[in-house]
Parts: sequence; C-alpha cells; structure tokens
Amino acid sequence: MTTTPEQIDRWRQARSEHQCLEFKEAKNQFDNKKLYRYCVAIANEGGGHLLLGITDKAPREVIGTQAFRDPIDMAAKLHDTIGFRVDIEVVNHPDGRVLVFHIPSRPRGTAYHYEGAYLMRSGNELVPMSEDHLRRIFAEGKPDFLQNIAVSSIEGADIVRLLDTQSYFDLLNLPYPENRSGVLDRFQREGFIIKDNSLYDITNLGAILFAKSLDEVPVLSRKAVRVVVYEGINKLKTRLDQMGHKGYAVGFQGLVDFINSQVPTNEVIEKAIRTTVKMFPEIAIRELVANALIHQDLNEQGASVLVEIYSDRLEISNPGLPIITTDRFIDEYQSRNEQLAGVMRRFGVCEELGSGIDKVVESAEVFQLPAPDFRVGQVRTTAVLYAHRYFDEMSKEDRIRACYQHCCLRYVMNEKMSNQSLRERFNLSEKKSDAVSRVIRDTSERDLIKLEDPENTSRRYAKYVPFWA
Repeated sequence: MTTTPEQIDRWRQARSEHQCLEFKEAKNQFDNKKLYRYCVAIANEGGGHLLLGITDKAPREVIGTQAFRDPIDMAAKLHDTIGFRVDIEVVNHPDGRVLVFHIPSRPRGTAYHYEGAYLMRSGNELVPMSEDHLRRIFAEGKPDFLQNIAVSSIEGADIVRLLDTQSYFDLLNLPYPENRSGVLDRFQREGFIIKDNSLYDITNLGAILFAKSLDEVPVLSRKAVRVVVYEGINKLKTRLDQMGHKGYAVGFQGLVDFINSQVPTNEVIEKAIRTTVKMFPEIAIRELVANALIHQDLNEQGASVLVEIYSDRLEISNPGLPIITTDRFIDEYQSRNEQLAGVMRRFGVCEELGSGIDKVVESAEVFQLPAPDFRVGQVRTTAVLYAHRYFDEMSKEDRIRACYQHCCLRYVMNEKMSNQSLRERFNLSEKKSDAVSRVIRDTSERDLIKLEDPENTSRRYAKYVPFWA
C-alpha cells in the first residue's frame, strides 16, 4: 500500500476525527501502551487509520514526528502484543514525516482486547465496551432474531388470518392484489413469510410488524408495548396498565394516539381565551416510541418497550443499551435492527437516519419544555420528557442539558449557538444575558461545548459548537 501526501491532506480535511480516523501530534515520541490501545479500539470499530505527526485540532497542521524510527520493529511489537498485524507506513509529506498505521477490522464475531479491556472510541476517549455491545459482536454470524421463524407450517389462508396484510398495502399506498397469491408473493419477497413446499412460515419480522394479535404468536407475545399511567409523580398508585396487541407497523398510529390521550393537559390563557393543550408535543412522543421500537434489543427475553406516564413527565424505555453514547444521539445514528428500521422508514413510521431525535429536541424547545433526558440503566435505555418548567425552576443539570442539546441542534442545522440563541431557547429577555452566560460557562466546564473560535476574546459575540465538532 502507498499513501501519498495528497491522501494525507484529504484525511486532514475531514470534518472531525471519528472511529476510523485519528490524528496525534507525537512530535518526538508516542507511548507504546497508548498505541496498542488505539489500534485495538480502531480495529473493534471496523478498522481505520492512526496518523502521527499531525495536530488533532483544526486546521490539523503537519508538524512531523520522530516517533518509532524503526517501523518494522514496532510492527513486530504490535503483532506480538495485540495479536494482529498493523502495517506502518512512513510518508514524507512536504511539511514533515508522517507515520500512518493501517489498522484492519476485527474478524466477524470477534472483539480484540488489550490487557483484558475490550476497547472502543467514545468521543475523544477510549472506553471499555459495554456487555451489551460485546454480546452483539459475539452474536454476529448467528441467525438474526428477525429472520427466525415465529409461526411454521401453515396454510396461505392462515397468513391472511394472522397478519394484517391490508395494512401493508395501505401504508405503501399500493392497490391490494386481486387474489391471495399476489399478497403471499409480495410478503415472500419482503421476507415476512417463507414458502416451504405448499406451506408457509411467518418470520419474526413479518409477525412483529403485521400481527393482528401478538398474543397469537407466543414467541412474540412479550414484545408488545406496555403503557402504564400513574396518578402522581411516582409509582405508588397505578391508574391504568395496558398491553398492546397489534404488530408494530399496523398498531403504531393507534399506539401513539392512545399514549397521547393519556398524557396530562395544561390550561393556557391567550388573549383572554382559555385553551387546553397536551403537556408533551405529539411529534416527540411519536419519534421516541418509534426510536424505542427500532433500537430495542429483541434478544432480551421477557422484556418489551415500556411507556410510563406520570403527572410531571413521560418515560419511554426499551430493553438493551444504546450502541452509541447518549450525548451523540442528535448527530449520530446506528440501528440495532436495521432490517426493522428500514421497513418502518418506508412506512413513514420513523424518520430518516438520526433525524428523529433532532425533532424531539426541537419540539421541546418550541414548547418551552426542559431538555429531554436520555438515561442508560443496567439493561434498559430510557428517554424522559418533562412537563413545562420556567428557567428559574430548572435545576443546574436541566440547564446544562438544555444548553448542550441546543448547541448540538444548532450545529446539525449548520448554525452556531450564541448567548442570544440560548436566551431565545429559554424564552428570556436580554436582561438575563448574565444568567445565560453562567449556563454556557457551566456547560463548557463539563467539556460538552467549546468556542467555535478560541481566538475570539469577546464573550458577548462568541459562538459555540459541541465538544465533538
């Protein structure tokens, strides 16, 4: 392999470092253990390149490196230490010597470790993989849950009896076939059913999307969505506990409507007219429910998506831990169940890659709600929507979370956060500039945001970007 200086310059133009591309200054030396850790982490993320002799901050200047003067010897040490081959290439860039480490991807179903730690990238850090992430890697190559058989050896008439085939064509605005064979052929091409001689099998994908009643599919009955409504702000008194029954595609709109009907209301007076509004925007409910369905770990036994409605908040949780960190939900996207997500997108149930969380955050800002909270527990991931609170009623954590999410939202919209934009987000007047500046300072101290231009000494006109920008 030959890396040219022109290729080096193209890599330097990347918008930011990512899981497969890392720059390090390493002007004189680079720690061996740190090198081993980066090679393991990048290999676990699918392989990529580590470049020494280039600053990791824009504009990423080539300064040259004196590290590892004997690349062949270092490559041998790497192989002996981490157990796989990493090619090291010396590139004589016009501005200095650059070392390029070509790191291969881990084999399918395998994760690499260094000193017992299975490492991955998370922002600018190297962190151990979660158990959930490791289970997914080790399960690679095994039959996908959605491709497994839910119901086997049944007649074509039973397919139409068990699955709401009409809804499939309605959701795609297609005419319903004139005969049953047309329906079965279409479902077969989609992978919803499999023909076995004269009989049929229904896959988990077909059943979980189109079952008229998940209760009739025992293997999926525990995958139905559960909605629980409580009387107050805790679980002491339950007013309603309802299990869903329909498949996700055919029952989605009804589910969202039902949740929305149970959400508390607020009375608002505008121009002397009293109106009643829902506590949470429907679009946020819709996107979070879709997100929970698509990103749940379907291999978790006896666990389902859970919607809990309190008098002051709404919590939507799904089994499984997130593939990406919660602070990157707005700008990154990686689906645990891409086949399910792809079908749901075609039906208009969920948004294109990653934009659903953007809409949740944006709707919270429009409705002047506290920023949504994304929490990771031992086995579940939870999204929380809070009822309206004025700025003075928000905790420090509420304000920092809102500031960070606002900064992310502005950035993905190709805009930048400022004191003014954050004041508008909190619905505050210019008199509150100092209070908003404190929020920005607190968020900066958490290393969640940074100045767009570090050379700018004017805080009044400063603009900010997320830490990962």
